[in-house]
Amino acid sequence: MSSSQKRISKELQECMTTPPTGMTISLPSESNLHTWAVKLIGPPGSPYAGGSFNLSVVLPPDYPFKAPLVTFATRIYHPNVTNDSAGSICLGMLKAENWKPASRVRAVLDAIRQLLIEPNPDDPLEARIADEFRGAPREFEKNARSYVARYASGKK
Repeated sequence: MSSSQKRISKELQECMTTPPTGMTISLPSESNLHTWAVKLIGPPGSPYAGGSFNLSVVLPPDYPFKAPLVTFATRIYHPNVTNDSAGSICLGMLKAENWKPASRVRAVLDAIRQLLIEPNPDDPLEARIADEFRGAPREFEKNARSYVARYASGKK
């Protein structure tokens, strides 16, 4: 087992034993440690409360020297997540220039959950949603809740 795989295995074990708040972590394929499935429950008190969001975590072969790729598999209305099926996330610590090998997946997952509580409209992927978040917060919350109902409620 490579040192990268040992590190991933150890982090996965830690995350499965004591998962980050509001999350469950699993492996879609037991034979692939590099792809994790994360279920994130919308934080209470946020417009995402009551929602259940699926995230994909893909750890590159040279992890921890390169950042994981984390995306929302569940559509979400958020200034820092692309409003499409790609679900790309804008999070400072995941940017190549900010990533540090000492960083851990758990810290990334905690930061993503925190982003649902406190969006960062100053570093948006969706400028229109960021403008709405700043200028019309009630409208933003209404739209975010409608996405939860449509995509993250478990009801079709």
